[in-house]
Amino acid sequence: MKNNPSNINTIIKDIKRLITNAQQKVIHTVENQRVLLYWSIGKRIFEEEQEGKERAEYGKQLIKTLAKEIEPLYGSGYSVRQLELIRQFYRTFPNTNALRSQLNWTQYKLLIRISNEDKRAFYLAESIKNYWSARELERQINSSLFERLLLSSNKEDVLAVAREERMPNSPSEIIKDPICLEFLGLEQKSHYYEKDLEEAIISNLQSFLLELGNGFSFVSRQQRIHIEGDDFFIDLVFYNRLLQSFVLFEIKTHKLTHQDVGQLQMYVNFYDREEKLAHENPTIGVLLCADKNDAVVKYTLPKKNKTILASKYQLYLPTEEELIEKLKTITERTK
Repeated sequence: MKNNPSNINTIIKDIKRLITNAQQKVIHTVENQRVLLYWSIGKRIFEEEQEGKERAEYGKQLIKTLAKEIEPLYGSGYSVRQLELIRQFYRTFPNTNALRSQLNWTQYKLLIRISNEDKRAFYLAESIKNYWSARELERQINSSLFERLLLSSNKEDVLAVAREERMPNSPSEIIKDPICLEFLGLEQKSHYYEKDLEEAIISNLQSFLLELGNGFSFVSRQQRIHIEGDDFFIDLVFYNRLLQSFVLFEIKTHKLTHQDVGQLQMYVNFYDREEKLAHENPTIGVLLCADKNDAVVKYTLPKKNKTILASKYQLYLPTEEELIEKLKTITERTK
């Protein structure tokens, strides 16, 4: 009896999938065990430190002694620096119920370096919800995602959305300002053509979606709309399943003008009247610009505007200090 080639190929694919899944489960199990082991070691070190009379000095000496004895046997994972991190891990997460099986040791090392509890809770929740890898988590921390969201929303709302305690109810809770595009690898030049920036975004679409955040999916680029004999083209069209609305991006590499705002408002109106379904929320328009004037947006649009936003793009990662200073300025204005 001859083997059917198509059946053989199917069997090979099935067995490869089974092997891959099993390997991933083994790796995941090993990572979970490592996290629990480090937590237990950290707990033991911490308890021993509490018995020391000169706690600070005793703790330092204890870590050095442990590293001297354990590292030669079990490797660099038990160096002085690593044992200090393991101790800090337990002190940061003293309850095993707070540990999450979705996170590995590399991710926990990133989290325990965050001293602010709210900020740490935000990144922990977002990592689990979005299945961030350690590399993705590090990028979001380095891009000051938490602080950027605070620029347009309050801390309680940001944390509630991250923990999925409630759904976002306004675009400002999702759309960041600034939007960081350092992953495009473009130099900081005084001017780029809009098509060049758009092309770079499309070429790095996965990274751009990660930067946009929760619930975004790509729909189209240079979306053609026909109005009374005239053709217009929307730069980028996305859909956000959390807001249940289309999100239109217009890229402007110059300083924002009232004409730019008016153009995007026309696109938003068109989508609301021609594309939006009855159960969906109003279309959102985002002006992704090199420079912006909030007053231009404010006075060009109706007073109760909630659907047109302007977000400045940056080709580099902002510092946390810059964003905190900006937060202080906004807080002072609203007092």
